[in-house]
Amino acid sequence: MTFQGFEQADFDVFQIDGLDERMEALKSQIRPKLDQLGQHFGPTLSTMAGEEMHVHVAKHARRTKNPPKDTWVAFSSNPRGYKMQPHFQIGLWETHVFVWFAVIYEAPAKAAIGKKLEQDLESIFTRTPNNFFWSSDHMKPEAIQHSELSKEELLSMFKRLQTVKKAEILCGLTIPREEAIKLSGKELLSKIEFVFKETLPLYKIA
Repeated sequence: MTFQGFEQADFDVFQIDGLDERMEALKSQIRPKLDQLGQHFGPTLSTMAGEEMHVHVAKHARRTKNPPKDTWVAFSSNPRGYKMQPHFQIGLWETHVFVWFAVIYEAPAKAAIGKKLEQDLESIFTRTPNNFFWSSDHMKPEAIQHSELSKEELLSMFKRLQTVKKAEILCGLTIPREEAIKLSGKELLSKIEFVFKETLPLYKIA
């Protein structure tokens, strides 16, 4: 089945009260689409990265009371998981779709990655498209647009990655819900592929 894009009903899932009820809706409404995105981009990213990229659809299995506020599919070179290494993500909050290159707090090589990013600050700052976003916490929906960021602020994010245990770095695109639901599946796939191409150098550095 081809990916049809996202619709209002997908975002409405995050308004459902109760863990079991929301999980049920996530599984039936959103997860099939994440599976499709995984099947589509697994091979694409493997070719781009020059190594096999494995697909990890969020299961939210450890949750016992709080219903998930977002959900995603991640791609990494580790077949067992993605949190320990640089990876790519596509997912949804109630307000938007996100497409990220990410190094999150579980990654043991975080400090070394932060150092490499710092050394490449100049080209990263120049090369990143102005409409892309940066985030230092994947658990929060807020992110800062590249065009609003000074070189010094980006440097401090890279430095923080080296010294702060909980620090993270994510770069990519967030697409507001209102815009996302107007995009066809094909248009969304092409936007996502563009983000992966643009953030691939960060993956290579990391």
